[in-house]
Amino acid sequence: MMMPPKKLRFEQLHVLTYSVRWTLLVIPIAVAIGSVVALFLWLLHSAIELRFQYPWLLYLLPLAGVCIHFIYQSVGKSSEKGNNLVMEEIHQAGGGVPKQMAPIILITTIITHLFGGSAGREGTAVQIGGSIAAMFGKWFKLNSLDLRLVLTAGVAAGFGAVFGTPLTGAIFAMEVLTIGRIQYDALLPALIASVIGDFTVTAWGVHHTQYHIEVLPEVPYFLSEYLRIDLLLLVKVIVASAAFGLASTIFAGLVQEIKSVMLKLIKKKWLIPVAGGLTIIALTFAVGKPDYLSLGVDAEYPGAVTIPGAFAAVGADTWSWLWKTVFTAVTLATGFKGGEVTPLFYMGATLGNTLSGILDAPVSLFAALGFIAVFAGATNTPLACTIMGVELFGGEHILLFAVACFTAYLFSGHSGIYSSQKIAVPKITDPAFADDASLAEAYKRKGYLHQKLGRYSTRFRRKDLK
Repeated sequence: MMMPPKKLRFEQLHVLTYSVRWTLLVIPIAVAIGSVVALFLWLLHSAIELRFQYPWLLYLLPLAGVCIHFIYQSVGKSSEKGNNLVMEEIHQAGGGVPKQMAPIILITTIITHLFGGSAGREGTAVQIGGSIAAMFGKWFKLNSLDLRLVLTAGVAAGFGAVFGTPLTGAIFAMEVLTIGRIQYDALLPALIASVIGDFTVTAWGVHHTQYHIEVLPEVPYFLSEYLRIDLLLLVKVIVASAAFGLASTIFAGLVQEIKSVMLKLIKKKWLIPVAGGLTIIALTFAVGKPDYLSLGVDAEYPGAVTIPGAFAAVGADTWSWLWKTVFTAVTLATGFKGGEVTPLFYMGATLGNTLSGILDAPVSLFAALGFIAVFAGATNTPLACTIMGVELFGGEHILLFAVACFTAYLFSGHSGIYSSQKIAVPKITDPAFADDASLAEAYKRKGYLHQKLGRYSTRFRRKDLK
């Protein structure tokens, strides 16, 4: 029998050594992250239940905002940059991810939800993962390349643990860093970390919400017996998914606009969360119900609009998605903490519920498609979100999941909730999106180009008038 060349044998030995090293390195980090995320989820559920029991806590939201502001001013420092700081450190090592980020974001997220702020939990889990991973990286005295991989693994562990989607967590951590490029060098540590993080949360007895898509009627064969597609349904999915992409763009843009307006109008920064808290209280009175506060997963009262409820025919109002968009944008833009992803699930599921009625489509299917597609458009991670659809809803509709996520990704344009996300492969040809610019840099360039174009068009109009 022919023996493999020495070079090949050496490479396989190196791969084995590499795998063992990263497995031993990542497991304790992922267990630590999973344990903290489990504590966070338990505290979060308790805080939300407490607010349900004492609705008057909402009136203390402005005071809670001031408390969060001074926590970050006194001990938070650079931690206030949140997920963007973790992403920046992965792109290029700088000041590091502070170890106090994990406890600070955990405490301030609990405060936000206890008093009714409309936020999520993904941001908290990702920051917990990044902070703990950075701390272990310093203890292990890792070099800059290994530290980058450890931080990516920390993001994967946090995301996979908080949602119970380990494969999605691994792919998300590799895909979210750069639009159009997946960081495959982090594949092994990210996958190990996400699986172990999710397993740790389960071992602590913390469980995740279950969702279900109703069985659809049989359709004729198309292409082959293994690919059953209702062509009319596929067209409806594409139309709805374009709307999902636009909804994600509206949310990302609204957060930036509110933040910009607040900074211009209010000179004392500690008054910004006060204004945000008062606005949330006023919006709650305007709507006449508390359905758009906090996560939106558990029902405060029978008949409340929630994410699981959106999978039923009468589970959402026509404009539930827009109300949640406004509530969450105001909350996050004025300094409250948490994340954007669970509110994005809410927006997507309720918008899907509404569009199913307009397009005469299956309610639970379109709620599920909106659930993952609005998230895909806002984070520019269509592959991860397709896999999330499979992990949460089963693999029967994977083709529709992919169509929805990639369509929403395209229609969301070069927008997103992570301003530090790099653009490696632009969605369209445009000078503003070249040279691996971040979304924040692209916004500035595009604004400059629009201003320049506006000056040219004004000049041409003047010439025409002459």
